[in-house]
Amino acid sequence: MSGATQAAAPGPRLYDRTAELAAVARLSTRAGGGTTGVLFVTGDPGEGRTALLARAAHDFPGTAHSIAAPPHRGPWSGVRSLCTALAPHPPAGRRALRLARGEDGLAAAVAGLTSGRPALICLDDLHLWDAHSRAALTTAWREPASRSGGTVWLVSAARHHCLPEVPDAETVRLGRLTRAGARALLDDLCAAPPPDRLVERLLDETAGHPGVLASAVRHLASAPVTGATGPSRPLVDGAVLAEVYGGLVDSLPADSRRLLAVVALTGRTGADDPPDPGPGEPDQPLQAYEVGLGAVLATARATRTSVEPLDGLVAGGLLRRRGDALRFEDPFLGRAALASAPTGITPVPPAAPADPTLARGEGHRADRLGPPPAVRALAPVVRGRSQLVRGLAALAGGPVMDAHEALLQAAELLGDREPAEASDARFLAMEAAWAGGDVSACLAALDPGKAARGTERDFVEGLRAALDIRLDQARSALARVVARDGVEDDPRLLLRAGSAALVLGDTVAAARVHARALARARAEHRTALVPRALEHLAYAELRAGRYSRAARTAHEGLHAAEGTGQRNVAAHQHAVLALVASVAGDARTVAEHAGQALDTARPHGLVQAATLAEWALARAEFGQGLAAQATARLLPLVRQGPRSGHFALRMLVVPCFVEAAVATGRRAEAREAAEEYAIWAVQGIDRTAPAQLARCRALLAPGEEPAYWFGEAVRRHDSCGNDFERARTLLAYGTWLRRRRRPGDARGPLSDALVTFERAAAEGWAEHARSELRATGGTTGGVTDPAALGRLTPQQQRIARLVAGGATNREVADRLTLSPRTVDHHLRSVFARLGIRSRVELPGVIGRWDARPTGG
Repeated sequence: MSGATQAAAPGPRLYDRTAELAAVARLSTRAGGGTTGVLFVTGDPGEGRTALLARAAHDFPGTAHSIAAPPHRGPWSGVRSLCTALAPHPPAGRRALRLARGEDGLAAAVAGLTSGRPALICLDDLHLWDAHSRAALTTAWREPASRSGGTVWLVSAARHHCLPEVPDAETVRLGRLTRAGARALLDDLCAAPPPDRLVERLLDETAGHPGVLASAVRHLASAPVTGATGPSRPLVDGAVLAEVYGGLVDSLPADSRRLLAVVALTGRTGADDPPDPGPGEPDQPLQAYEVGLGAVLATARATRTSVEPLDGLVAGGLLRRRGDALRFEDPFLGRAALASAPTGITPVPPAAPADPTLARGEGHRADRLGPPPAVRALAPVVRGRSQLVRGLAALAGGPVMDAHEALLQAAELLGDREPAEASDARFLAMEAAWAGGDVSACLAALDPGKAARGTERDFVEGLRAALDIRLDQARSALARVVARDGVEDDPRLLLRAGSAALVLGDTVAAARVHARALARARAEHRTALVPRALEHLAYAELRAGRYSRAARTAHEGLHAAEGTGQRNVAAHQHAVLALVASVAGDARTVAEHAGQALDTARPHGLVQAATLAEWALARAEFGQGLAAQATARLLPLVRQGPRSGHFALRMLVVPCFVEAAVATGRRAEAREAAEEYAIWAVQGIDRTAPAQLARCRALLAPGEEPAYWFGEAVRRHDSCGNDFERARTLLAYGTWLRRRRRPGDARGPLSDALVTFERAAAEGWAEHARSELRATGGTTGGVTDPAALGRLTPQQQRIARLVAGGATNREVADRLTLSPRTVDHHLRSVFARLGIRSRVELPGVIGRWDARPTGG
């Protein structure tokens, strides 16, 4: 890191960078006008990003700071180093640490160096900064002009790095030099003019790449040049490319480096590969042509190379894919990857003829006999792997039923030749059919005759039984799959175990197993698998009622899915985020995420994601008092047939539909749905189902019967752990009591519901509860009457006093011989009856109670 410096030496000479320098001039103009701005500069290694930043710092009329990436990449390491470089007088001690770690500290450092004067901060190699620092920088770039006026940022990053979205930011892409520009650069690099023929060789082989040209000249200068054309070897060899591209290649995960080398090797050994150059001839750029996926897959298999990083390499721009063909976005990168190929990457030898006479040129016999046996055995595997890649691509970002068909074909072609890959293809085909909501297609992928013994057999038989509603058989088989999660390390098998746990209704186990699958996928650098693991984990957390965790996981999964081009996974994560936002009652966020989910889900047949998104929209509408609109949206989701919802979500939606339908007077449809739900609820697939069934019966019951069913619902909620659904039941109960003209009885349930909604930041639902509470004459704010403490039960008073004295729930439980869950339940009731939101308010309530006049 260079620290804060004002460039004084002559700026570097640049060639063919007129447009880029014009963008820099526009940025300087913004600084002079007292506004903020960001200019991103991207390019391949050696194309001159750092030189452009140095030239910008030299030409800037105000204060310029040139800052390189920090040498280490720990959390916040970049921000700490950046603040140290920017702050004119770095404070000491704890304040200095705080300054170095957060977004506010970075803003303060920037403000300290500008003092209202124009300033340019040149930040090099953004892709090498740690994630925490990049997030802090993005916040700083979005600062309004009032806080950091006159400060502009010039930021460079490798072209394959995903740049943050910053309002009004401009991006320039460095490219190769023209031949005239390369010749001018060569003149600057050479102390004495080289022979003309050597100049032409250099210009041909370096193809306008300034970094490769400079490196080639340095390597030539290290040894005497003989002859007019220079050495017989290529001028751009492995040593030159390693010098320019070594940092990029080394920064990739090991499996990605290996796969790049396989693609490069396949191109080098392909049938259309140009011949090696002779002495003095220009070396042809590698990968100026396309390589078939089938050939790449065959080479990958022969060299035991995983193809999972392929999607990430394509999404990152290092490879370009067109149909079933691949090519390098940058030909020099292919040659650099091949030059740094690890051991074990060797060409796939052509299959030898089975009949010796064929080797003597008897081609007419080859026509009659067909391909040799080795080729005939290899062909189905190659085609199977090609179908597998095609299916994976469709599963990631295309119609899921197309993915289902391709993956089933892949499994058939791989068959007994590659049983592990065939098993994966069948599981992925099942996942595609599941996402598409097609039960028969799921069953077609779950072929028990082709499943191996052990985990795969148990999973196939268990899931088939569950889809056929043979739940007793399903439980025994799937329970064995879940039980083996402690000994499995393969993330693919862990994803199956987590799916089995979800089918069994064990959402806690599902979340735990999917978290392990995610950790293993990350540890093994399986870039393409990470978004899928995050998708499974987010859904498991959602089903478990852990909405904040589900939101965090879904946000992370959305970023990972977009980074690897997996649009279908991104749609599912948008749907999860929409449903979480419906808990909070944030209608705008619900509409935003649901809309993005449906934009992909509808054309791609993602019935599961579409059902989640529609459910989220309906919940938001009901929370806003639009019961009729919510009922109309939910009705197709709870019915079978065309336009129906996902088969695994249909019953989960019923309680929401019953509540909305009853509110709009559509009791017959609500009762029909509730009767089917009652049959499903006793199966034990969803822990909250018994409580929600009792709520449905309360909403539909006549006379005074709802009082009993609401009481049953609350009692059953206390053992299932979903506080949000419990609060919805209490809200419905309190509303019923108020309408029966029992306002005093209604205040307790309504206050308890209000406290829970406020804790969950469910503002829409909280406002509904406040409105109902106000209608009873109750208070929705703080305590105004200390005598409210006297209306608590003796047990609640004891708990309140202990908590006010600083005891934890565990300490209270041990003191009163209760369970922590019981203490928590009583404490929620205390908060509701006293009209407070947290335990920190209890000491004040107790103090006012104790200080009241005797007899008061």
